Amino acid sequence: MTNRTSGPTASGRPITDQLVEKLADEAEAGYDPDVILARRGKRGRPMLGAAPSVVESVRLDPELKQQLVLRADHDGLPVSEVIREALRQHLAAG
Repeated sequence: MTNRTSGPTASGRPITDQLVEKLADEAEAGYDPDVILARRGKRGRPMLGAAPSVVESVRLDPELKQQLVLRADHDGLPVSEVIREALRQHLAAG
């Protein structure tokens, strides 16, 4: 059998006849649902708390945005973490 290439996988690995045959053999043998579900749970961003996060959009004037970016750079944190911490402190202050 020749080993043709049909293009790359999502990760860049070439799709060859040998790879197709290997994947077909795996599929025919069957998959363990627990293994598949365990892989699924590891995708995406990690949760910040016990439940999925909610996204809130706010408008910032250019000066406030610049201050935010400078603070994040100074603290070595993502901008979103600086916003969350500022909001926590503001709400805790009552």
